Amino acid sequence: MVLRRILPIAAMGMFAASLSMAGEKALMHCFAYTPIATATQADWDAFAKASDALPKKIKGIKRVWYGKLKAPLNLVMGADGADRKRVAAGETGVTGKLALTRREYGMCIEMKDAATLTAYAQHPYHKEWLAAYEKVRVAGTTTYDILGQ
Repeated sequence: MVLRRILPIAAMGMFAASLSMAGEKALMHCFAYTPIATATQADWDAFAKASDALPKKIKGIKRVWYGKLKAPLNLVMGADGADRKRVAAGETGVTGKLALTRREYGMCIEMKDAATLTAYAQHPYHKEWLAAYEKVRVAGTTTYDILGQ
């Protein structure tokens, strides 16, 4: 008899909790990168340790994810900077050499809001984290930010 009363209440509570998780309003800061082939296990361990510390060190960072991409992200671009600018400006028929950039790893940082992204970039710990990150990745990333709606 008591179980009959508790089960519907528990089910309603679980349903309400699931609704509160839909449509997250946070910001997701993500980037894909190319690993340095000569990075050591110690370099990767230091990067993981520094990344895991981000939520503890910088207010507003909720969680971090990082690792190898399920499939590489291949970016094909004009090798010449002038050609890239012409294409970006909307010019068609641009010809020239192409360059392939292969991103094999990625990281996402869930943040409370866009203001946290600004604070993260200026925070002293960001510089420490960057020192570890730069030992495992080739300079340059493919970065994007998702604003929750």
